[in-house]
Amino acid sequence: MVENKLVHSPLITYGSMLSLLSFTPPFVILMWYTNVHADGSILKTFNHLRENGLQGLIDIWPKPTAIAGKLIICYALFEAALQLLLPGKTVEGPISPTGHRPVYKANGMAAYAVTLITYISLWWFGIFNPAIVYDHLGEILSTLIFGSLVFCVLLYIKGHVAPSSTDSGSSGNIIVDFYWGMELYPRIGKHFDIKVFTNCRFGMMSWAVLAVTYCIKQHEEYGRVSDSMLVNTILMLVYVTKFFWWEAGYWNTMDIAHDRAGFYICWGCLVWVPSIYTSPGMYLVKQPVNLGLQLALYILVAGLLCIYINYDCDRQRQEFRRTNGKCTVWGKAPSKIVAAYTTTSGEKKTSLLLTSGWWGLARHFHYVPEILAAFFWSVPALFNHFIPYFYVIFLIILLLDRAKRDDDRCKAKYGKYWKLYCEKVPYRVIPGIY
Repeated sequence: MVENKLVHSPLITYGSMLSLLSFTPPFVILMWYTNVHADGSILKTFNHLRENGLQGLIDIWPKPTAIAGKLIICYALFEAALQLLLPGKTVEGPISPTGHRPVYKANGMAAYAVTLITYISLWWFGIFNPAIVYDHLGEILSTLIFGSLVFCVLLYIKGHVAPSSTDSGSSGNIIVDFYWGMELYPRIGKHFDIKVFTNCRFGMMSWAVLAVTYCIKQHEEYGRVSDSMLVNTILMLVYVTKFFWWEAGYWNTMDIAHDRAGFYICWGCLVWVPSIYTSPGMYLVKQPVNLGLQLALYILVAGLLCIYINYDCDRQRQEFRRTNGKCTVWGKAPSKIVAAYTTTSGEKKTSLLLTSGWWGLARHFHYVPEILAAFFWSVPALFNHFIPYFYVIFLIILLLDRAKRDDDRCKAKYGKYWKLYCEKVPYRVIPGIY
């Protein structure tokens, strides 16, 4: 069995897998259609589907086109080239359950800077108009939906016939293997890490690229960029900048170190991130809101504070790990638990579990400022429609589920030490509540 995957009952697990495999692709198209062609009104989209049924969905689903394919391929090749060619510090990932330690080249911040400078320069000098991306967004998303499904099938086949490391294997169930993935660290050759590409260089990078695109398109439509769009874009770009600044830390998280490369992670990053994570900005392109200077600044400052706290949580834990606990946390020596565990190969190891600072408030406290940051870059849309807040609702569900899966994984890994940890830090996400 793929390690620690069925943390829910089999009925819930298989039901959720089949539901997500079936409904997320059309949902991406409905999100795009509602924001771009239905004035952000879920009711308009619902009425269209109610009146026309399945044919209504078929009618609004854009066909993949050559121009969409060219834009995606050029972008993907550009990001792959930056991942391979830009210089970067060598960074080791965490030791896997089989004792394997992946090695990465940390050049994400450089790739991010080159990408944004190149994209904005192409627009500034009249070489390429990013508004074309918005104008063909439906076709791009449609092409990504089908192309990424093919990509996931190829990953499934690769996991069977040519795994990159010992961190691979089948659960014996084709649905589980396709959905969760076969390999933990799939690579092409020795140096091109597939999950770094899908998660970071395609998915997260597209978030920033599309945020800039939406600003440029709104400027083209109205001759100005609204203060609501500016607040939304600034906060999203600061968040993505924080991500790439901290990218080496991301390689220690559940996404990379525990979740295998399948539909859930790879299709999600290739399709769901560009379409859903950017949706508040997608909505604002044609529904600009005038906040006024005072409200805009309040929202901006609150959002920046949340992003900083989220960053400081990760920084605190990274520094704790880097120094092997020999650091200060909030001005004091850190409180910690030394937890012993055994790898699948039988090797004895220990980990340090931080129980002070942000990590003394709750076991996954860093999810609180992350959710609040998402709220603050969505709230510039105000409350005329619900759809700008779908990402916030989705993020809450995603992170609460991730917190449960991570707790279950740690409980199985650390046993009595995890029980001791939970006694010291009793709350899972929200101090005093949950």
